[in-house]
Amino acid sequence: MDGVPDDAWLVVIDMQEVFTGDSPWAAPRFDHAVAGIERLLPRFTGRTVFTRFVAPERPEGSWAPYYRDWPFALVPGADPLWDLTEPFRTAAADRGDPVVTESTFGKWGTSLQAITGDHPHLVLAGVSTDCCVLSTALAAADAGATVTVVADACAGASDEDHERALAAMRLYAPLVTVV
Repeated sequence: MDGVPDDAWLVVIDMQEVFTGDSPWAAPRFDHAVAGIERLLPRFTGRTVFTRFVAPERPEGSWAPYYRDWPFALVPGADPLWDLTEPFRTAAADRGDPVVTESTFGKWGTSLQAITGDHPHLVLAGVSTDCCVLSTALAAADAGATVTVVADACAGASDEDHERALAAMRLYAPLVTVV
């Protein structure tokens, strides 16, 4: 990837069981994102972070009506629904890569910042392009991180949503670059 420095961090966003199979949140091209991420992992050995989305214990504010619409997801963070999928569960364990767990769509925050530093170059991949990837990219860019989104290592709720999210992130150039 041109323009991505050697000290960049790969952030693999929410490659979890809840976004596969028959789940109401399944990303149709999840397997496509898996292939793209597997291609990226060797370049970022020692500089990869995996993230997980989990439901809050007690949804508050705007999350309360959200989880009224999605009650299936109100299970504890240790539930297998929230597990990383293979090969990422094994990769994180074998490589010793950190896993950041948040109950928010955006994963940029104190936990991720503590690992990557205050103004890192982040390379984002994962699901869903139109939700957690987008939310992470914009929050990180606002905080001063340089963000590269790898389009073919992401999957959206639909192909149309994926493309719309990529188009929205392109509006934030040069803070966010889509490759």
